[in-house]
Amino acid sequence: MSHRPFPGRRSVLRGSLAASAALTLPTALGSAPAFALSGRPKAGWGVQTGDVTCDSGLVWVRSDRPARMIVETSATESFRTSRRWHGPLLGADTDFTGTTRLRGLPSGEQIHYRVLLADPDDPRRTGEPVAGTFRTASARRRDGIRFLWSGDLAGQGWGINPDFGGYTIYNAMGALDPDFFLCSGDNIYADGPIASSVALPDGSTWRNVTTQEKSKVAETLAEFRGNFRYNLLDGNLKRFNAQVPSIIQWDDHEVTNNWYPGEILGDARYTEKSVDVLASRARQAFSEYFPISTLRRPDGRVYRTVRYGPLLDVFVLDMRTYRNANSTDDQTTDAQGILGAEQLKWLKGELSRSRAVWKVIASDMPLGLVVPDTGDGKPNIEAVAQGDPGAPLGRELQIAELLRFVKHRRITGTVWLTADVHHTSAQHYQPSRAAFTDFEPFWEFVSGPLNAGAFPASALDNTFGPERVFVKAPTASNVSPAGGYQFFGEVDIDGHSGELTVRLREQDGTVLFTQVLQPGRVGQ
Repeated sequence: MSHRPFPGRRSVLRGSLAASAALTLPTALGSAPAFALSGRPKAGWGVQTGDVTCDSGLVWVRSDRPARMIVETSATESFRTSRRWHGPLLGADTDFTGTTRLRGLPSGEQIHYRVLLADPDDPRRTGEPVAGTFRTASARRRDGIRFLWSGDLAGQGWGINPDFGGYTIYNAMGALDPDFFLCSGDNIYADGPIASSVALPDGSTWRNVTTQEKSKVAETLAEFRGNFRYNLLDGNLKRFNAQVPSIIQWDDHEVTNNWYPGEILGDARYTEKSVDVLASRARQAFSEYFPISTLRRPDGRVYRTVRYGPLLDVFVLDMRTYRNANSTDDQTTDAQGILGAEQLKWLKGELSRSRAVWKVIASDMPLGLVVPDTGDGKPNIEAVAQGDPGAPLGRELQIAELLRFVKHRRITGTVWLTADVHHTSAQHYQPSRAAFTDFEPFWEFVSGPLNAGAFPASALDNTFGPERVFVKAPTASNVSPAGGYQFFGEVDIDGHSGELTVRLREQDGTVLFTQVLQPGRVGQ
């Protein structure tokens, strides 16, 4: 692999993160750094970067009070020569969060940055700077790319456990020095309260850090915001955010389990029964707590393309906002499907225009794995496959249309990445095994959870001919992170050969499965 080394990346963070380490669990433990006593703004929730390209990136921060966001960037750790970017005024309307877009950056370079928060009434009064670093995408193919993906954080009541070291999976991911991290959804569990302790099957106890907002299901905007802040109490995640840019998508638990537009909840835990109202509040909090390039558009859409140089385009899907209602999913016509007509048209156009060697389709739900939704007592379907191994029905019709399009337009190098099902697996889809045959073979890789309950492997639907080449999953449901089965995936693209290597990894970084794919093939 010709992935380029940047030996200064770790050292730049030592000083800046030593200061921010004191901010781990700031509200939960009631601690505060000394500089906060001066009355200057502080950034106790760390920094993040997102949607980085060859020449741009987004930087995020949260203040503890009204402040002006200022970003300084430099090619070196010393900041002897730096460029200053004036960001937004952070106030209560965005929960004191803000994002600044950096433009005109050099491609394929390590960017060192620090965020300062200035008193709006006296710009000379600034808080302690919080530093981070990221690499821009390279315009040179030979440099290669490494990125990671996973999903599902703080689910099923398994939160930040100090005895367990918190979200330790981020340490293993950070050690691989990826160019970026793709989170495939369920960044929070707004529908999953966190109790102070949970009894484990072996008689031991899982302890959670708790907050008021995580004591119940999220309904108000303040409660959704509190769910996003909860994860930022973990020092491992904050350190990872300061080192590695993200590409973020959402799934159901950012709002509530298995939701769809227009749904009216029967869940007695909710006083607000309209999912549309909850989704609007969740989307606002989501847009405030992540640096995402499309969320400031009038439609606030999550789906987008992130172009990462000549080797890679990432097509980030939203299988939640535009879907039809969950049902038995066996209808013979379905124009809306799981993507909606507009998003499907966008995806076809973007795939057709892409000249990248590899086209990663970041899907928040799997294609051939059956994901049921039995919340109302009916045998409804949550994802695409409904278990009927025959010709496409329901939402499968839209996926069949897309796969046919890829084949007939001769689109090469498509790979599907997803999470959602809380185990890890690799599926190869082959027309010779399928009921629907008008497509070229392709791979779908599943990884996750990051820190949530693990579940048995999902059943396969043979409509598109999947073969499960590898799987690791528990036999019991809702296995805690203490029981293992926490996963992430790695993708390496070699700059010389163009080969793409997928590795499915366990929580500590151990490689479970490896698959090498060759470039230039229709489908893959």
